[in-house]
Amino acid sequence: MTEPRSVIRVALADDQQLIRAGFRSLLEAEPDLEVVGEAATGREAVALVTRERPDVVLMDIRMPDGDGLWATEQIVANPELAGTRVVVVTTFELDEYVAQAIRAGASGFLVKDTEPVELIRAVHVVAGGEALLSPRVTKRLLERVAGTFHRPPDTARLAVLTEREREVLALVGQGLTNDEIGRELYLSPLTAKTHVSRIMSKLLARDRVQLVVIAYETGLVTPGASE
Repeated sequence: MTEPRSVIRVALADDQQLIRAGFRSLLEAEPDLEVVGEAATGREAVALVTRERPDVVLMDIRMPDGDGLWATEQIVANPELAGTRVVVVTTFELDEYVAQAIRAGASGFLVKDTEPVELIRAVHVVAGGEALLSPRVTKRLLERVAGTFHRPPDTARLAVLTEREREVLALVGQGLTNDEIGRELYLSPLTAKTHVSRIMSKLLARDRVQLVVIAYETGLVTPGASE
């Protein structure tokens, strides 16, 4: 007898009711997805997430009374909400605030015209602890994130990593998947995944996206390295 799949709880934050209704309809058609609430402002989003503690939040950026960037920062800063992953939803692939949201702790982003099957996949991917970055714009997004760093590289943070782990982190910072890292370093995908998990634990990173940010902040990856 197979065990039932666990239900992934999702919160929706967008100031457009039509967008929320569309997302709710798509998500609730899936047997393992449940929408636990909706919010139309940043403050409502923070209150909703604090109350319901969903697994995933689909967060619009441009909302009144505390935008999605502010709301993401509030959620990520709350240790009681460590199990919640924020996915930024934007109209444009390179919205000016997307890089800031990634730095604030968002686990990835989607564009609003994403195909329904991709939206469903995205929720599953993020709920499973993986990062969600649109393949079409990952490198450009990383460059945009890199451009927001103004402090000298914090290389001391890398002291806890082995030489191999630094190699893996550098490749994560360049946007490579576990499969690609494995091919680059002649490792199995499972071994690459294990290295990534250990690095996240050592650096106290929430997810893979935060590892990308750390790779740039420590100078392990520099602008242009992902080209």
